[in-house]
Amino acid sequence: KPGTLKARAPEVYKVKFTTTKGDVIIQVNRAWAPIGSDRFYNLVRGGFYKDAAFFRIVPRFVAQFGIPARPDVGAVWDHAYLVDDRVTQSNKRGTLTFATAGPNTRTTQIFINYSDNTSLDGQGFAPFGTVIEGMDVVDKFFAGYGEAPDQGRITAQGKAYLDKSFPNLDRIVNAVVMPADAPAPATEPDTKK
Repeated sequence: KPGTLKARAPEVYKVKFTTTKGDVIIQVNRAWAPIGSDRFYNLVRGGFYKDAAFFRIVPRFVAQFGIPARPDVGAVWDHAYLVDDRVTQSNKRGTLTFATAGPNTRTTQIFINYSDNTSLDGQGFAPFGTVIEGMDVVDKFFAGYGEAPDQGRITAQGKAYLDKSFPNLDRIVNAVVMPADAPAPATEPDTKK
């Protein structure tokens, strides 16, 4: 429920996407776009992106995701709009930005910039994080369907529609917020002589 997922995100946090092509690590900087950063944090913690497909792949432009695998979940979030963040960073390669349908219409869809899409800066697209590991994985996402998957049908039918009509799409197997300061592994004493 959107109303229950309103925790304030840490100032800097990392998210690990386990995808069908490999792992992608994202670092989010709340100061860049606090409203979007908080939403992303809560969606990841709530399991929203599990099994979500990268349904719109436009080479040299963006890889888009954020319509959930389950239609009942998508319906609840469909109009959970966010007020726009001020654009403080540029849409450079590897940055993550919420998609919009106009002012103050961000919900759950996000894209990863494949190129330096600085023309998006003036259109109000506010990056909130960046891929710090695994951009080579993002580059390998299946692009053969282009913009063919219908977003309305994804929303209405979820994973079933994509599995049947677009079986080669890559997806997020799991998404987790990584521990802030994971301890280094303990070293074992050298017992060999």
